[in-house]
Amino acid sequence: MRTIAMSQSECSELLKRVTIGRLGCSLDDQPYIVPVAFSYEPHCIYIFSTLGKKIKWMRQNPKVCLQTEEIGNRANWMSVVVTGTYVELREPQYTAQREHALEKLEHYSEWWQNPLAERRKQTSDLSIETVFFRIDIKSMKLPPCDA
Repeated sequence: MRTIAMSQSECSELLKRVTIGRLGCSLDDQPYIVPVAFSYEPHCIYIFSTLGKKIKWMRQNPKVCLQTEEIGNRANWMSVVVTGTYVELREPQYTAQREHALEKLEHYSEWWQNPLAERRKQTSDLSIETVFFRIDIKSMKLPPCDA
């Protein structure tokens, strides 16, 4: 298998096409990775979540990464890793950006219903806190291959 580096433009185009990725964070030298739906804009990625482990960890250590890919088959795929900083879009400081994130993310059918319904089912709490955040992009590139 041969790995070919992608340009920044190709990385951006992939992030525009793909809407599911894996968010990585860490705390106390322990990594944690979860699938997320996202919306990409130049310089940042918007994500919605409910309050849980990943949000608690990112509040303590805002260094994060997001990995996503587009797979044709085993010999034909593209992958991008974004590294950056977690920024929680709390009100009132980030009200306009929070609304913008909501507009971007609501294009995905039922984007908010699944995580919110699941958390409410698990806890029987109808007042589950919703969290909008962005990743301010530091870098994006093809992940290294040690094959």
